[in-house]
Amino acid sequence: MKPVHHDVLIVGAGLSGIGAAYHLQKRCPGKTFTLLEARSTLGGTWDLFRYPGVRSDSDMYTLGFSFRPWTDRKTIASGETILQYLRDTAAEYGIDRHIRYGKRVRGASWSTQTSRWTVEVEDTTTGAVSTETCGFLYVCAGYYHYDAGYTPEFRGIEAFGGRVIHPQDWPRDFDYEGKRVVVIGSGATAVTLVPELAKQASHVTMLQRSPTYIVVGPSEDPLAKFLSGKVPPAFAHALIRWKNVLFGLVFFNLATRFPRRAKAVLLSWISGHLGGDRRLLQHFTPSYNPWEQRLCLVPDGDLFDAVRGGTVDVVTDRIAHFTGRGIRLESGGELEADVVVTATGLRLKVLGGLSLAVDGRPVEMQETTLYKGMMLSGVPNLAYVFGYTNASWTLKCELTSEFMCRILNHLEAVGCTEARANRPDASVTPEPMLSFSSGYVQRTIAEFPRQGSVVPYRLHQNYALDLLSLRHAPMEDGVLQFSRPPRALPAVNAVPALATAEPAE
Repeated sequence: MKPVHHDVLIVGAGLSGIGAAYHLQKRCPGKTFTLLEARSTLGGTWDLFRYPGVRSDSDMYTLGFSFRPWTDRKTIASGETILQYLRDTAAEYGIDRHIRYGKRVRGASWSTQTSRWTVEVEDTTTGAVSTETCGFLYVCAGYYHYDAGYTPEFRGIEAFGGRVIHPQDWPRDFDYEGKRVVVIGSGATAVTLVPELAKQASHVTMLQRSPTYIVVGPSEDPLAKFLSGKVPPAFAHALIRWKNVLFGLVFFNLATRFPRRAKAVLLSWISGHLGGDRRLLQHFTPSYNPWEQRLCLVPDGDLFDAVRGGTVDVVTDRIAHFTGRGIRLESGGELEADVVVTATGLRLKVLGGLSLAVDGRPVEMQETTLYKGMMLSGVPNLAYVFGYTNASWTLKCELTSEFMCRILNHLEAVGCTEARANRPDASVTPEPMLSFSSGYVQRTIAEFPRQGSVVPYRLHQNYALDLLSLRHAPMEDGVLQFSRPPRALPAVNAVPALATAEPAE
């Protein structure tokens, strides 16, 4: 039986996958494409995370799509609202008709002779494995492990008499009303959960090993409220979007260039939200400089309100071991709890866990270098979506999708079938893909592709520079090479064998 062939296969039907499908339809209308989604529904992150209070940690004018303006009054939106936005977008543009659910991509093998990927697809319901082919593989699977979050080994946890929950596996309809809750962690998940849990729990404690920088933003954009009804919605959206992009760029660059001053300003803001309480401020004073780890955003200062109101305590200490009643701290104290939430981070996964081979040779991800933050050196006709760490994920995703479409159209215009980024020469110094000191990054970053010390191998983390590089720079840059197969294409059913690989977790 001949495998089904597609011009483009998109792996993942979350935020980036849906955006990619839109740009393909608009910019490459003659290309056939399908989205393969391992889960039973679209939405990716926003369908997976169901813990109380889950929300965006970026403003929706930049996290939402440029082609479908965000119209909800909340700029920091709930997970449920974002998921509905994605469903409506997929339906409005007919993207939902291109999604096949319960299809996990386990591996893909490229053949230079046929200029095709042979993709190994597992049916998550039956376990059956089939193959499909495509001319271009676009991986929109995010960068973390969907099956399980990260939980350290806690001594004595089996002795604890209460419930232990990781936010990624939050039980449906879990009742925590009137319970004592300890949330372990101080990152984006923890600062989201804590004020929400405090609304029903008898008391909540945020237990952190070290503080994180937290900034306060309005849940409703002041400029959006001012422009409402005064100018056309599309114009207002573009204006608000660019205002937020530019503010983020300026803030990030000033903070990284003048870290001591930035730290003082951030702590001054936090102190104001804590009423100048020095005792509380010590729990919100990180030891590192701003943007060495991602900053956390809380809308309208809800976390600080809960802390000042007495429904939330913040404890900075290390865990010695669990007890039957709660957690024993290294300082000697004990936190009694009915529920412990381990908001201890994510586990990262490269390319959604799929394995690659080129002409029968397995691709070692850590030996590749990223070209323009999206293509792996030496790996043809494949792009990997990886958004910004200092701004909204979608900003980079949309630029990456636009560039993929430019590649496809250029291949057709010059009569070629393969686009491959050259490997950097010895003058380019390899560097980690991400420089964050966060534990979730450092645990796994060695398994990821590298970036290089110079463009086009260097990651900008800068929307303005990427706009020039991905939307306007010439395609023929001496690094991205376009070529034809060495001989005529065989029949579609003459596909190369996949390199043997373990299934993705």
